[in-house]
Amino acid sequence: MKVLLHYAAGPGLAARLNALPDLSLDIVPDADEAGFAAALPQAEVIWHVLRPLSAEDIAQAPRLRLIQKIGVGVNTIDLDAARARDIAVCNLPGTNARAVAELTLLLMLGALRRVAHFDAETRAGRGWAQPPGLQDSLFELGGRTVGLVGYGAIPALLAPVLAALGCRLLYTARAPKEAAAGQYRDLDALLAESDVVSLHIPETPATRGLIDAGAIARMKPGAVLVNTARGGLVDQAALVAALRSGHLAAAGLDVFAAEPVDPADPLLGLPNVVVTPHVAWLTTGTFNRSFRLAAENVRRLAAGEPLLHRVA
Repeated sequence: MKVLLHYAAGPGLAARLNALPDLSLDIVPDADEAGFAAALPQAEVIWHVLRPLSAEDIAQAPRLRLIQKIGVGVNTIDLDAARARDIAVCNLPGTNARAVAELTLLLMLGALRRVAHFDAETRAGRGWAQPPGLQDSLFELGGRTVGLVGYGAIPALLAPVLAALGCRLLYTARAPKEAAAGQYRDLDALLAESDVVSLHIPETPATRGLIDAGAIARMKPGAVLVNTARGGLVDQAALVAALRSGHLAAAGLDVFAAEPVDPADPLLGLPNVVVTPHVAWLTTGTFNRSFRLAAENVRRLAAGEPLLHRVA
């Protein structure tokens, strides 16, 4: 089975992948457009990571039978083009949950303690020369109310850790969940009560722009927004305005409306923002869990067996 991984695999990962049995694997870095175009005609399976997979890409792969998302969100895949050719699309729910939960916690703490600011100041030799007013913008996570927007695998791992730190937990979802840690609220109530709002839902037509200017206005003054889900959930211009005005104290962001994020994006110039470049999922543990399941789906495809986690 001819498999194309569209991702710049490091040497350790590449060695582990090339050791997988019964695969003919091509690894093409996502920045290598020419190499990707050259590999598409022979590909039967694409292991897709971040760079969007368009209808034009799919049209150049006449042998393609499966698009396997290495992750969860399939908003970067042209699903209509895949369906038109009866190409299966699968994802890997839960494989990156622990990694994303841990980085979400890191961004919460980093935003509340202004880690990016202190890192830069310390490197510049000004670590002990901070203005006294900065003291009023440093907060602990314990004792604060954290609102989780969505309650899937990631919040289920994160919530007990937050509770152990002394946080009060709220969550919103399509319906209350019996096993959830925390109290259910609708979105408006969660925004109004939470000191920290953390996003954990997919980007769909229904959720795109969910956290718009109106939603941000309903958040508590001095609240913090954390997003490790998808950048399109948030109106970035409204977020910038709220951070500049002080209505929001800080933000921790792993995802952006356009990726890779433009260095000129105004969010990157704000001192009360902590950022990472869509790497919440990126750990060796995620890779090991993900590619084990991805290889199993290739085996199932070759054997004519039902695929795991088919979404289209």
